[in-house]
Amino acid sequence: MPGVSSFRDTIVRTARGALAGLLAGFAALAVAELVAGLSRPAAGPVTVVGGAVIDRTPAAVKDFAIRTFGEDDKTVLQLGILLVLALFAVVLGVVALRYRRTGAAGVLVFGIVGAAAALSRPDSEGAGDVLPSLAGTLAGAAVLFVLAGKATPAGSPSGDDGTRGGWSRRGFLTAATVTAVAATGAGGLGRALSGRRGRGALASRDRLVLPAPASPAPPVPSGAQPKVAGISAFTTSNRDFYRVDTALVVPRVDAGTWRLRVHGKGVPRPRSYTLDQLLARPLIERDITLTCVSNEVGGPYVGNARWLGVPLAGLLSECGVEPPSKGGRADQLVARSVDGMTLGSPVEDVMDGRDAMLAVGMNGEPLPFDHGFPVRMIVPGLYGYVSACKWITGIELTTFDAYDPYWVKRAWARRAPVKTQSRIDTPKPFARPAVGTVVIAGVAWAQHRGITRVEVRVDDGPWQDADLAVQDTVDTWRHWSHRWQATPGGHTLAVRATDGTGAVQTEQRARTIPDGASGWHSVFVTVT
Repeated sequence: MPGVSSFRDTIVRTARGALAGLLAGFAALAVAELVAGLSRPAAGPVTVVGGAVIDRTPAAVKDFAIRTFGEDDKTVLQLGILLVLALFAVVLGVVALRYRRTGAAGVLVFGIVGAAAALSRPDSEGAGDVLPSLAGTLAGAAVLFVLAGKATPAGSPSGDDGTRGGWSRRGFLTAATVTAVAATGAGGLGRALSGRRGRGALASRDRLVLPAPASPAPPVPSGAQPKVAGISAFTTSNRDFYRVDTALVVPRVDAGTWRLRVHGKGVPRPRSYTLDQLLARPLIERDITLTCVSNEVGGPYVGNARWLGVPLAGLLSECGVEPPSKGGRADQLVARSVDGMTLGSPVEDVMDGRDAMLAVGMNGEPLPFDHGFPVRMIVPGLYGYVSACKWITGIELTTFDAYDPYWVKRAWARRAPVKTQSRIDTPKPFARPAVGTVVIAGVAWAQHRGITRVEVRVDDGPWQDADLAVQDTVDTWRHWSHRWQATPGGHTLAVRATDGTGAVQTEQRARTIPDGASGWHSVFVTVT
């Protein structure tokens, strides 16, 4: 039937165009990755476009992504970018069947977006960062122009280029196969080159031997970890420690070339430090609990580790910095990361005697790359987005009036002390424990204030004191447990904590934006 045959021919031809577009897009990305491997891996188009998307995403959307996808949010973003590129490539491929030049020119959009994103990144190194996107664009345009011609039936006009098609199944498949193989090889070589550029950083971490601390952390008290199944470990392993940041590609910084610059307002003696110079200073070792401001009530983005580092207040004093309470001109410390991230901390908090540090070690080993190798900043009692700069390369003293760091520009609060919080680790939500004694247990934290009391409530009953584990320090979380005589049926379990100032954890629910979540954590269980 002529109608059926014509429809089938249209579908087949459209499929050829779609395949041509996908292969052109694949070739563009592969060549871009190869050029990025030769120049600067961080300038790859997916990385820079992803970073630009993160920078321009509203804070509420970022918060939703973290809550929904957790630490996989970056993977989801990259897959989303690739999906959009694939759909765009399919459309261009179909268009190119009739308008080869228009389709090929459409590939330029890839290059324009990638180049603009590269130049907009805070860690941009200038015009050289546009090369991967531009090279990929030229390769993709050329591939689409050729494949679209091969996919057009012989003798048929291919539109705006004035030429005619040259379709043959063998010719198109051959060209498509060659493109796929070449693009795969280019992409593989690009990844290998990018990996080679990171070998120096890997080797520098492998060679690094951490010195013994001048002020070691005291042993964790034997009663700090209750023997309760399902409760968090007192010390969170490096592998399990949460990671929340905006880096699509984890920076691999060579410790041998790393430098830290301290400068700015009220810094009469600006200085630059190497890692060896930091390691030669007296180091402190402390157990400190970190909390992400994106942590929902009862959420997982809190962890406790043993950190080794240089006291930050002493380093600043060496440069002549004074806190505002002593006449210092700067009230904000802006930490800058190698990827361009900026975090702002109150100078007064950094220099008030707490164990603020430039950390070089985590749980007895050099910092993992995911957590800031070679150096990161830690200030107990402040949420990470105003204190825990990873891959730090600069410290600038300024004022809150003069400068808004990355997250403040995106509607988060300028000052963010950690709120008093508690979490039920066991039983889990919707658990079905048996009638009888059920141990309710978890953790509570109020860094730099400590936890003095934890209470548990079953349904609408009275608050009952939980048993507190031995406190390590006011900068670490504190474990708690409560033995409940469970009766059949559904029950809601809730917990609240009191910090060292006497303040009771508020019932008032608040979202993470702008300065951290609040409210009581509760779980529903069914006793059988």
